[in-house]
Amino acid sequence: MQPLWDAPGQAGSALPDELRSRYGGDLWLAPDAVYSNFVSSLDGVVALDAPGGGAAAISGRNPADRFLMGLLRALADAVVVGAGTLRADAGHLWTPASVFPEAAPGYARLGRPPARLVVVTARGDLPPAARALEAGALVLTTEAGARRLGAAASGSRGVTVRTLGGGGRLTARAVLEAIRAEGHRRVLTEGGPRLMARFVKEQLLDEIFLTLAPVLAGRDGRERRPGMVDGARLLPGRSDLWRLLSLRAHGSHLFLRYASSRSGAE
Repeated sequence: MQPLWDAPGQAGSALPDELRSRYGGDLWLAPDAVYSNFVSSLDGVVALDAPGGGAAAISGRNPADRFLMGLLRALADAVVVGAGTLRADAGHLWTPASVFPEAAPGYARLGRPPARLVVVTARGDLPPAARALEAGALVLTTEAGARRLGAAASGSRGVTVRTLGGGGRLTARAVLEAIRAEGHRRVLTEGGPRLMARFVKEQLLDEIFLTLAPVLAGRDGRERRPGMVDGARLLPGRSDLWRLLSLRAHGSHLFLRYASSRSGAE
């Protein structure tokens, strides 16, 4: 990745040499940061409903994007996804090495324990055969969702289910409090867009990592092609200002990092 711009005064954590070389410098995250990572087309699409329409279809499996995805997972204590994201890619493992195995030795040299996968589902609609559920996943749901999970959750040896109330909707604040109660401080959310909307609307997101892929996805109204925040209307009426912290490039892919105007990042 080629550094194009970094905000003055940023402090970088000491990455192992191979990670620093790939990233184009060091990377600092607050111990209790809540941050997101998405890839978007030039016209703002982050997810496709069509078969094979995951983030990889938008990014083109760009190696720098996959490296950064792995690095951000490696720096997290917990990786949070919504049920829709899990259903869309039930064979995926949300680990650094699974997305970019070439950098696995460098990720390991960070000396951090593996991030815990946290799945948020109000309805309890999860694929029982999802590989990631076997690796110690924490499922946060409602009382109705827990009843629906039933045997599916008990049949996955690594799953821990936490019920956050009897309502039909889970707030981002309740989700974050449950994650912190498990001892996880630094939290990465990879979506989907509706879960992202909750964190943004409740002003719990500190930083955004956004890969801008050099493709146009288009919309024809026949399928949902959401943007990064789906389910919360911010403008007009609410002005969420974000400060650019860094800009990097790999070919024609751009890698942007923003901090919330309410955070202490400089």
